[in-house]
Amino acid sequence: MLDFKTLWGQALTFPEFLAASTKHKGLWEGIYAIARIPAWATETRAPGPRRLLVLAEDWCGDASSTIPLLAKLVDYLPDFDLRVLRRDENPVVMDQYLTNGSRSIPIVIALDQDYGELGHWGPRPRELQAWVMANRSTVPKAELYPKVRQWYARDRGESTVREVLEAAGLTVPSAASTAAPTDVASPELDQASGA
Repeated sequence: MLDFKTLWGQALTFPEFLAASTKHKGLWEGIYAIARIPAWATETRAPGPRRLLVLAEDWCGDASSTIPLLAKLVDYLPDFDLRVLRRDENPVVMDQYLTNGSRSIPIVIALDQDYGELGHWGPRPRELQAWVMANRSTVPKAELYPKVRQWYARDRGESTVREVLEAAGLTVPSAASTAAPTDVASPELDQASGA
């Protein structure tokens, strides 16, 4: 059983994680700077403190597309805090959250006020993860990763925010009730249209 209170104390704040980053620090800072939190999410309130303990590394494209957004989210939510554990320095923790036997990141572990696990999320939003799993053996990496980045850009963090808040035990509005008139296209549609 993991001692989340001790792990939380050892984890880095988002600014500390950025300061220690060596691979893609500028990318992480840039995504944080442009991240926009959906209005519905900024009004979300938890029944008590929530902690988001993240397993990540600065070289991970999925982590750079999601974790800066979550860092921005906790800026808006007074009941939330976020800390980062480096995946490679915490294999015992990582091995509790494997994705199909792989150490895929990021993983966000939602904790309550007593450091009890409420749920976890990762390594990608459900829709994107399903598409990647269905296409990774047939779509060359050189084509797959640009489509993943396009999906993140079109989604603008909506799915990540929604799914992480749900993992933290919160009820959030349905995607249909908060979708903008120009809804996010799925990777399948992008692939079919040649985008």
